[in-house]
Amino acid sequence: MGFTIDTANGLGILATLAAMLSLAMLAIAIGGGATYRRYKRRYNTVRDRAKGVPAIAIAALSLARAQSATPKIDRVARRWLPRRLARTGRSITIGQYGLMVVGVALVAACGLVYVTPLGILPNVLIGLFLGITLPHLTIGRLGKRRVAKFIELFPDAIDLIVRALRSGLPISEAIIGAGREIADPVGAELRLIESGMRLGRDLEALLWDIAKRIDTPEFRFFIIALSVQRETGGNLAETLANLADALRRRRQMRAKVRAMSSETRATTMILGGLPLVVIGLLAMTSPAYLGPLFHDVRGYFLDGVAVALLITGVTIMNKMANFEI
Repeated sequence: MGFTIDTANGLGILATLAAMLSLAMLAIAIGGGATYRRYKRRYNTVRDRAKGVPAIAIAALSLARAQSATPKIDRVARRWLPRRLARTGRSITIGQYGLMVVGVALVAACGLVYVTPLGILPNVLIGLFLGITLPHLTIGRLGKRRVAKFIELFPDAIDLIVRALRSGLPISEAIIGAGREIADPVGAELRLIESGMRLGRDLEALLWDIAKRIDTPEFRFFIIALSVQRETGGNLAETLANLADALRRRRQMRAKVRAMSSETRATTMILGGLPLVVIGLLAMTSPAYLGPLFHDVRGYFLDGVAVALLITGVTIMNKMANFEI
């Protein structure tokens, strides 16, 4: 019995599934020591407190000892994932994100193999694509939603800071007071300033840490206004009041632009989703019609060209619909 193409495809599918299962088992094994590390941190905190170590030093040591439940996986994508995950405002580690990717890929691949008659290899490839894409889009959506809520509430927080400044409070106390009164996510971010200043950090450095995490021009305007006022002097309350008014106008202009570009965005969704809907319907009704696209080298080439053209068209239309304000 010779080594046929079907045998090679079967071996490739088995290798792919084995790799996915290995990644899942590795992530679970790495995360298994999370409970032990949590009890160890509590033990170290109690021990330091019994030795008479100051509370601020204990907090600093606790921050230094804090580790993720999956530290080895976290090293893989620490350059591009941490800020994206932190922007969601949820305690999602890179290891948990990796488990999510592997889990979605396994569930999607197994479900497609059971439901669609396209064959194992195409369904596995589609499952891998969904496993990478869906968690990425979900994290991006959560981050954008939180940033939008931050931008909506931030002018109100600036108004609270302005009132505190006009009553005679320093800027640090004004920001801390606004963080206690304003709702999340602005309040949650500003409250981190209070805990950071207790550890002896500089106010401007703490603000820039928040700016890196939030990544929105509105907050950077606020930091720049504080820096300019510190160097040149002037009425900080009046400057921040003008900034709050400018941010409200910016938000109104962005809403108008979004309303004007709604037709383009709807067209993008329709044109981008229509090929996927047609392929899904054909896969369920006439799978033999799509056979050459998934069982022939020329079909693979056409699949790649079609996906590249679709992604290019959707990207261009999104660029046309988004305006920088």
